Amino acid sequence: MSGADHNLIKIGQVLKSNGTGGETVMGFRDIDLGDIDIEEPVFIFMDGTPVPFFIESLTPRGNSKAIVKLAGIDSGSDAEEIAGQPVYADKESIGETYGDEDDMSFLIGWSLYNATSDNIGEITDFMDIPGNPCIIAGTKKGAVTIPLHEDLIISIDPESRSITMDIPDGLLSL
Repeated sequence: MSGADHNLIKIGQVLKSNGTGGETVMGFRDIDLGDIDIEEPVFIFMDGTPVPFFIESLTPRGNSKAIVKLAGIDSGSDAEEIAGQPVYADKESIGETYGDEDDMSFLIGWSLYNATSDNIGEITDFMDIPGNPCIIAGTKKGAVTIPLHEDLIISIDPESRSITMDIPDGLLSL
């Protein structure tokens, strides 16, 4: 079953645990953080079933990330169990900004490949700089910032959660 079977839409992803009290870092896509109704549950699929979680606290970190504490997730190990999982919300509980086609923050957590098929690393952040949106990727040598320009994008594969880009040589050398 998917979110579509339940009138749910994907709004983000649990990126990682944060501390020992069950807080998580979540990345959100296609949504303004102010449009999340914390009176309504978000859903994480477990064993094919959407499980509702109420938000106890949501502290924005930039435009597309937040520190989120979910009810029932009370330890670092609980938070680790849901790390990497997509987060859904009922379509009716989300404001009007869902689906901003210019927001590429959904790429957070995706794999980044160079045109040479080299796996560069994981995309860890999206910076919506007017006229120059960028992604930040974690590499073996550290974090690199890469312009997310349409001329550099070769392919985007939602199924494998990967993006392949023709990255200029100088951007990857640290």
